[in-house]
Amino acid sequence: MLILQNSKMGDKPDLKEVENYDKKKLRKTTTQEKNTQPTQEIIDQEKKAMQEAGQ
Repeated sequence: MLILQNSKMGDKPDLKEVENYDKKKLRKTTTQEKNTQPTQEIIDQEKKAMQEAGQ
């Protein structure tokens, strides 16, 4: 049988740890776009290739 002690259930989570978190502990990161949108040039090339394949 599992007995939980000192646990509170409520509608709102306990945000004390979030509020007191030291932001200086966070590391700097750089993000890179992995799924870039095609340029208009690439779209035009693909359209041309599809039209040539269809003819």
